[in-house]
Amino acid sequence: MTITRLLAPLALSLLAVPATAAEISTHVLDLAGGVGGADVPVTLSQRDARGDWVEVGKARTDANGRVRRFEEGADFAPGIYRLQFDMTAYPDAAAQPFFPEITVTFRVTDQAGHYHVPVVVSPFGYSTYRGN
Repeated sequence: MTITRLLAPLALSLLAVPATAAEISTHVLDLAGGVGGADVPVTLSQRDARGDWVEVGKARTDANGRVRRFEEGADFAPGIYRLQFDMTAYPDAAAQPFFPEITVTFRVTDQAGHYHVPVVVSPFGYSTYRGN
């Protein structure tokens, strides 16, 4: 058997792997202050086949309120994901926000897509959308 015949199945399997993985990012926008929500802990989880949530990433928002990417090189396959924002850490540890935690659940359908899921917060409300 030649080396070419041995490596052919491997080469074909490599072609089936997506060139890029889905990217997930977020942004906390403080509507009342007109600034990004800095230093907010964010947890990213994925729902598994049994319906349980499995943590796949953790980050804190940067000075501008952004998490540009979760887990460098992670493969976020199509499925159901959720972002959990710990708002008790913003704007400071003494704050007692009306919504101490914000949870946003969304669906990843395109393995090569970019999913930007920001939240806009105010003292007594929040909103979310799929950004770009």
